Amino acid sequence: MNRVLFEPAERVAPDEVVVRGDRARHVALVLKAAPGATLHAGELGGARHDAARVLAASPEEVRFAPGPATPPMPRAPWDLLLALPRPKCLRRLWPQLAALGPSRVYLTAAEKVEKAYWGSTFLDPAVYRPMLLDGLMQAGDTILPQIEIHRRLKPLVEDVLPARYPAGARLLAHPATAADAPPAAPHAAPGLLAVGPEGGWSDYELRMFEAQGFRRVSFGERILRTDTAVVWAFAALSRGGAT
Repeated sequence: MNRVLFEPAERVAPDEVVVRGDRARHVALVLKAAPGATLHAGELGGARHDAARVLAASPEEVRFAPGPATPPMPRAPWDLLLALPRPKCLRRLWPQLAALGPSRVYLTAAEKVEKAYWGSTFLDPAVYRPMLLDGLMQAGDTILPQIEIHRRLKPLVEDVLPARYPAGARLLAHPATAADAPPAAPHAAPGLLAVGPEGGWSDYELRMFEAQGFRRVSFGERILRTDTAVVWAFAALSRGGAT
């Protein structure tokens, strides 16, 4: 936990915040922060506070003065469209998705996505939101990505996305393809990266994406698990490493 996040409602006074639960235990028992110590804090959905001053600390409750505010971290230049992965994989992904910093994450169907996956408890906001928060606090961020769940791929690709992302800023990750390189010049942020099932997109899906201006990209010859592929792809795009 590299930043202690607090909800706006936990600000009990203009210069005082109270946090409880796991965050209080972490501050008191792991950071061993005594009154007068400083810590990195942040208001969820708002500013970062890099010199928050501890007023009182116990495993049950920590009070601190947030101190000077700085703007949130900038968003990643790419949003993510993700074919719904296996539940265990999705569980591992939630913290990573928050840590990577996209503004939006779309979870959607694909021909190679098992219908049973849609019954996963990890699609319940009450379940996945704490995982997103863990990822935010690890990354030192304060802004949650907007999560959209679309059980039908075709309307998403043909009706929703074209208005949100300009042509040329939509990339389609697919294993073992003769792929174009992503744009070398800055694109109109945010762009959109589509990552399919571990078996890849079907031929029909590839044609549908490409008809809407998506360009195929490859991140090497290795076929990766979805959680690895997403992190690898974001890292490669940030350094221009896709082919």
